[in-house]
Amino acid sequence: MTLNLCVLTPNRIVWDSEVKEIILSTNSGQIGVLPNHAPIATAVDIGILRIRLKDQWLTMALMGGFARIGNNEITVLVNDAEKGSDIDPQEAQETLEIAEASLRKAEGKRQIIEANLALRRARTRVEAVSAIS
Repeated sequence: MTLNLCVLTPNRIVWDSEVKEIILSTNSGQIGVLPNHAPIATAVDIGILRIRLKDQWLTMALMGGFARIGNNEITVLVNDAEKGSDIDPQEAQETLEIAEASLRKAEGKRQIIEANLALRRARTRVEAVSAIS
């Protein structure tokens, strides 16, 4: 038995195919989804989506949004998403270092909040790459 997973951003379809299982980062923690999961709608946090295809696990960096699960269909609507295999490890690491430096220099609440969000996005991209290495 499988699930149909569809990951959408405002600009494109990132994923649309059958999977065995997923682990999704939500605002209240990670949830695992197997076939015949109870219907649910949830906010999606900045974090990693883990996708199991048969015996292989893939990762995807998600940048926040919403997910709807029901009838063995999962629809994930996010601000942005990247497959771990599409992320350049060196570029992701450089972006993380820049985000860390920006947070150290941030002044005022707005700059600190924006720098923290940039840092979370950068860490998620690095984590998506290292999870597949």
